[in-house]
Amino acid sequence: MLRGFYTAASGMYAQQRKTDLLTNNMANINTPGFKEDTAAIRAFPEMLLQRIESDNTKSKTVGPINTGVYMQETLPRFIQGDLRQTDLGTDLALTDLEDTPVFFTVEANGQTKYTRNGRFTLDAEGLLTTAEGFPVLDVNGNRIRLNSDQFKVTTDGTIEENGAPVARLGIAVAENPNTLIKEGNGLYRAENDGALPNANGRYSVSQGFIEASNVDPTRAMAEMLTAYRAFEANQKILQAYDKSMDKAVNEIGKV
Repeated sequence: MLRGFYTAASGMYAQQRKTDLLTNNMANINTPGFKEDTAAIRAFPEMLLQRIESDNTKSKTVGPINTGVYMQETLPRFIQGDLRQTDLGTDLALTDLEDTPVFFTVEANGQTKYTRNGRFTLDAEGLLTTAEGFPVLDVNGNRIRLNSDQFKVTTDGTIEENGAPVARLGIAVAENPNTLIKEGNGLYRAENDGALPNANGRYSVSQGFIEASNVDPTRAMAEMLTAYRAFEANQKILQAYDKSMDKAVNEIGKV
């Protein structure tokens, strides 16, 4: 019976973690370029129960038993979000022209990071930066310095001032996006702190637009309600086991 406590408790813990994940997704519905996380819930390996006969020479198969579930990992869902027009020249949005996602390249804490959030601005030094102040990098890995916010960006990421090209955005592609490591502020880093290859035209840049979050609020709310119901079901099972144990100790034990 003690095994039942652990099984029900593991189910409650897994659903609690899934609820936290879904809550974070819904909290970022209005975050540009946000990619929702998905949960992979797995069952612990099944155990085959066997009963040893009284003479200790034979065993009889009772059957398999599962010992609970756990949330194995969380993976971002790199589906293209809708483009929303802002008419701000510093707002840029990426469109994936193939099935593999592409990213803006930025510098954060001295390391190269990647983001889909194209809500950029110019700092006091004229550097093109993210809303958090991280410099945006060009195709050569250099910071982009501009004279004003009256610049133009072509669909291939070329930045022009007064009709002359001054830089080209560094756009990287993730051939296997599941290897990316998600960090705060909408940033990702490559596995083993490596560098992603150049996207080489597998994208289109839209100026005056931002990419909206790809969170579907209706589906997220439905999944959250399902997680709540599963948590409550495991909670009731745990309570039933607790009552059974109480009877076993306080009533049956007196006989």
